[in-house]
Amino acid sequence: MTLDKFLALGQTAMELGLVNALTVLSLFLSYSMLNVCDLSTDGCFTLGAAVGALVAIAGHPWLSLPAAMLAGMISGFVTATLQTRMGVQSLLAGIVVNTGLYSVNMLLTGNKATLPMNKVPTIFTMAKDLLKGTPLAGQSTLLVMLVIVALVVVFLCWFLKTKLGLAIRATGSNADMVRSSSINPTFTTTVGLCISNAFTALSGCLMAQQQKNFEINMGSGMVTVALASLLIGGVFFAKHRPIPLRAVGAVLGAFLFRLVYGLALRLDMPAFMLKLVSSVIVVIAISGPYLRKQLPLMIRRWRMARGGREDDA
Repeated sequence: MTLDKFLALGQTAMELGLVNALTVLSLFLSYSMLNVCDLSTDGCFTLGAAVGALVAIAGHPWLSLPAAMLAGMISGFVTATLQTRMGVQSLLAGIVVNTGLYSVNMLLTGNKATLPMNKVPTIFTMAKDLLKGTPLAGQSTLLVMLVIVALVVVFLCWFLKTKLGLAIRATGSNADMVRSSSINPTFTTTVGLCISNAFTALSGCLMAQQQKNFEINMGSGMVTVALASLLIGGVFFAKHRPIPLRAVGAVLGAFLFRLVYGLALRLDMPAFMLKLVSSVIVVIAISGPYLRKQLPLMIRRWRMARGGREDDA
């Protein structure tokens, strides 16, 4: 691979990684801070893409961002309501919402599986026109995503240090303790999932506008991709690190994951194998720390077993 091709691959991975980083930051809030495994991510991502595409097609590309986030917040509210007020387990609640969102997304698009946006103005085309004639004209997509992701990271770092943010973190650590401290865990869980799903929907909205196309299955497997990216980021910045470093690590993990994806495609790996790659990365990231701790014990047992065989001989 030549240097030019590698740099082009790196830029593509950076752009896609930044789009996916919003979903990773969503799981950073729900999974790492709130300790809730929200499996509605795939459907919420597609919901944001559908709402964003429809609003952009109507001629309001900038309005599509808050519209998609509002749709994501509604999805998060439904998921939280099932968990906290209707006694549905968190995993099952996410699955139920994710399944229902497929029908909702098809309803929104008028039973159309795709919505082409080739001639539709998007925030990326508007940024490109704005930077036309400048040295940054070719980097408009990257600049837009850098600004949006930076704003989300700053917001998360600020929010998690507020009184409500600290209550959400405490709920994730010990809900019983929070309840005994006169904090309503139902409220904190609802707020946390609403904000989390808003970021996921924003990610889907930006993905649809970047690719200039909406497809009903574009969110398939997104929860695995985001979880793998989050775990990769956790390798660089562990749990005891400050919140800003952990958030930056999540963004870095999204970029590295997309870079691995790009390299796999460059090596002529079939596209259908990429989901298997995602699953393997998740398994390695989760089991890696455990296996690293168990490695000395395994070596010691192997040596003892080997020594016993030599004594018998």
